[in-house]
Amino acid sequence: MRCPNCGTENAAGRTLCVRCALLLDPGPPPAPRPPWWRRLLRRRPRQAPVAGTRPRPAWRRPRVALPLTLLALACAVWFGLPHVRSLLGLARDETGTPESLVPTTVRASSALKDHPASAAFDGFNNRYWAPERPGATLEAEFGAPGVKMTKLLVFGGASAKKDEFLTQARPARLRVELVTADGDTSTHEVTLADQPGQQTFDLRGSKVTKVRITPESWYGTAHGHRLAVAEVEFYGHRG
Repeated sequence: MRCPNCGTENAAGRTLCVRCALLLDPGPPPAPRPPWWRRLLRRRPRQAPVAGTRPRPAWRRPRVALPLTLLALACAVWFGLPHVRSLLGLARDETGTPESLVPTTVRASSALKDHPASAAFDGFNNRYWAPERPGATLEAEFGAPGVKMTKLLVFGGASAKKDEFLTQARPARLRVELVTADGDTSTHEVTLADQPGQQTFDLRGSKVTKVRITPESWYGTAHGHRLAVAEVEFYGHRG
């Protein structure tokens, strides 16, 4: 067999040229590489382990399981989007800064002429609401679809100044009722300290359309002293 490269004579049974080491009988040409979709579904032959080594567990290429898994993931993402939005909204409510929730309508079951219900929601703590008789309620409405409430701020007494604060009776315990757009009512008990200035309480509710506040007990019940609530404020998120 003559080498096509250098022309050297080689024995008939040789594979490489004795002079230039050219492959004398390359054999049949390699088969063309199959397309990717055939390679994806083709099972490769399992190779025998080398003597003295522990064979590794064979990994089987998924056939039907892979499309089914992708389909299940797509369905989970599609149907889980509303829950993800609600979780993101919950995270915003927990970590975001609450905003002031100003009522659209305020009223009281009773009030003295110069101390109406609006005095408790006007943003000034030197004017106050004073009921004519015990058991009166103070209401604030927010309208549909309601608000998500997180905080309640109360300024008890006639003023935030200490000398004016003591001139009237101050609320000691309040019953706060949250009414939702669905008509559900939740009741919370709030206990205040007998001190002037702002007092903050956690008050949580969703879709709140109305808040009803009822003073149940008070400090400074001297002769001629009227119960006074200087300011009530709500904080949370709208929508």
